[in-house]
Amino acid sequence: MYIILISANTEWQAVKLLFPGVNMAQSPYGEWFQATLGIQENSSSVIFFHGGWGKIAAAGSTQYVIDRWKPELIINMGTCGGFEGEVKRGTILLVDRTIVYDIYEQMGDHDTHIAHYTTELDLSWLSEPYPSPVQRTLLVSGDRDLFANEVPNLQSEYGAIAGDWESGAIAWVAKRNGVAALILRGVSDLVGPAGGEAYDGSMEVFHQNAKTIMGQLVEVLPHWLKQWEDLKKQVSDQDRG
Repeated sequence: MYIILISANTEWQAVKLLFPGVNMAQSPYGEWFQATLGIQENSSSVIFFHGGWGKIAAAGSTQYVIDRWKPELIINMGTCGGFEGEVKRGTILLVDRTIVYDIYEQMGDHDTHIAHYTTELDLSWLSEPYPSPVQRTLLVSGDRDLFANEVPNLQSEYGAIAGDWESGAIAWVAKRNGVAALILRGVSDLVGPAGGEAYDGSMEVFHQNAKTIMGQLVEVLPHWLKQWEDLKKQVSDQDRG
C-alpha cells in the first residue's frame, strides 16, 4: 500500500478534480480515497490522503496513516515557495533533506535544537535519470509563509532555495517510524526583496499555480512508483537467488 499525502486545502482540491466519482471517506484530519494507478504492465493500489496544512496536522496525519495502513512508502506531493533568483517558478523539487527553521531557542543551544528536527531522506532507491525533471535539494519548513527579510539568512545558513509548511514534520515522523518517504514539491510562487508575488491577499496566484503543479505531479506519480517497484523486484530476485 502506498500513501499519497497531500497537505494544503488548495492542493487537495486540485487532486480531487483529477479523480471524479471516487468514493470519499473521512478521517480525523480530512478526506481520503483509494485509487488504482497503472505502472507499466502492472497496477498498484494507492490512497490519496488529505493530511492538512501546517506542522501539527502534518505530523499527526503522517502518524495516523502509518498506524492505520502500515505503508511501505509515503509520498508527499505539494507546493512550496521559492527564493527569487535561486529557483524558477514551476520547478519540481526532489527533497533530500528537511530543516524545521522556525525554532527559536533562548535557553539552550540553537543549533542543537535545529539539528534535532533536521531529517535526511534516504533516496538511495532512486536512480538517475529520475522519472521526471526535478531539482534535488533541501527544503526548509516552518508554520509561516516565507518572510522576504528572512530569505537571505535561510540561504546563507542552510543553503535553502525554497520553503514550505509541512515537509519537515512529514519526513521526521516517517523516519522515526522507519517508513520510506518521497517528497516532491513544486514551486508555486517566488519570494524576493520586494515581498512575495502571491502575497496580495487574493491567493489567486497560488491557487492557479497549485492546480497546475498538482496535475503534473499526479501525472508522473506512476513513474516514480515504478522505481520503487523495480527495487522490490530486484531485492526479491536476489533473495530467490
